[in-house]
Amino acid sequence: MSDEHGFSTRAIHAGQEADASTGAVVTPIYQVSTFKQDGIGGFRGGYEYSRSANPTRTALEECMAALEGGSRGFAFASGLAGQDTLVRALLVPGDHVVVPSDAYGGTYRYFNKVAKPHGIEHTIAKVADLDAVRDAIVPGATKLIWIETPTNPLLGIADIEGLAAIAHEAGALLVVDNTFATSYLQQPLALGADIVTQSTTKYSGGHSDVVGGAVVTAKEITVPDLEDAEERIAFHQNSIGGIAGPFDSWLTLRGLKTLAVRMERHCDNAEKVVDFLSDQDGVSHVYYPGLPTHVNHDVAARQMKRFGGMVSFRLAKGEDAAVKACAAVQLWTLGESLGGVESLIEHPARMTHASVAGTELEVPNDLIRLSVGIEDVDDLIADLREALDIHG
Repeated sequence: MSDEHGFSTRAIHAGQEADASTGAVVTPIYQVSTFKQDGIGGFRGGYEYSRSANPTRTALEECMAALEGGSRGFAFASGLAGQDTLVRALLVPGDHVVVPSDAYGGTYRYFNKVAKPHGIEHTIAKVADLDAVRDAIVPGATKLIWIETPTNPLLGIADIEGLAAIAHEAGALLVVDNTFATSYLQQPLALGADIVTQSTTKYSGGHSDVVGGAVVTAKEITVPDLEDAEERIAFHQNSIGGIAGPFDSWLTLRGLKTLAVRMERHCDNAEKVVDFLSDQDGVSHVYYPGLPTHVNHDVAARQMKRFGGMVSFRLAKGEDAAVKACAAVQLWTLGESLGGVESLIEHPARMTHASVAGTELEVPNDLIRLSVGIEDVDDLIADLREALDIHG
C-alpha cells in the first residue's frame, strides 16, 4: 500500500491481499506451528516456524506499519511483551531511560522491578515539561526517552516534536506509547519519534476479546549506534519468542478494519461525557485534552486529529465517594483495560495503578477513569448522573 492511500483504505488492505490459492478476501488464520520446506532451506514465502514468522502475523505487522507510517511492524503477545523485547534489544546494563511521571502502572513496574535489577536505570520526569525531560537526561547514558501521550490516567500531553529534538540531541531515541491516541488520531513517527509502541489489546483490537502488543520502527533512524534498531528488534522478537499467535493476530486485524469509524464515535461520546462532567458540582476536576483549560491543549490540538475516548475526573467528596460511584453504575462496566466498544469505569488508585502506590507516580485516590465506549451516549450520561447524584 502507498502512504498516499487513506487511513481506512490501509487498515482494510495493507498486508491483506486476497489469498493466492483460494481468493479468500480475509487473511486466513494460519493455525500452524511449522511449514513444509521444499528441500533443506527451501522456505515457501520465507516461512519455516511460526515463532519466526507466520502469514497471519505478517499481515498484522504489515498493516500496523502502514497505519503508523513506519518501516516495519512487530506483533507481540501483549503490550508489555513488546516493550520488554524493545528494551532488551536496544539497551545494556548501565544504560538509562527517561520515563513519564504519569505512566501506565505496568510500564513503570516493568522499568522499576524488571529492568532496574538488570542494570537499566531510569529517571522520572514530567514529559509535558520539555525542560524537565532535558534535565533528566544522563549524558552518555540515556538511550531512550519513553513517553505516553496522552498519559494514563491523567491524560497529560507531551510535545512529540519537541521531545524528539531533545532525544536526538542527546543521542537517544524517542519511544512513544500511542495506545490512547491510536494511529488514527496521532502519528508520532511523522512528528519525529523513532519507535511507536501500542497495547493492541485496547483500541486497535477494539472488542475486549484479544490481548496483544505492537512495536513499529521509523523509516529512518539516524541516532549513532542505534540505526540498526529494526534489525535488533527483529532478532530479539524471534529469540525471546513473545509473539502474537495466529488467532490473536487475526482478531486484531479484524479490529483494525473499523478503527477509524470506532474512534470517531469514541471521540463523539467522550466529548459529550466531558460536557456533562464539567457541569457537575461534585466533580472537582476533569482531565481531557480537548478542554481549552487543559495545560497542553494547544499541543494536543496540533498533533492529534481528535482528543480520544479516555476521560478522567476527580470527586470533591474524596476516595470513598469515587469507589462507591464506580460500583453504582449499571451500563458502565467496572473493569480494567480500555478501548473496547463497551464503556468501562475504574478506580486507578486501587486497580490499574495500585502498583505505583507510594511512588512518585501515585495517582489521586479520588480519581475515576472512564473508557468511553460507542453505546448511545445519552444512556451513558444518564447512568453516570444517577451514580453521581447518589455518591458524587
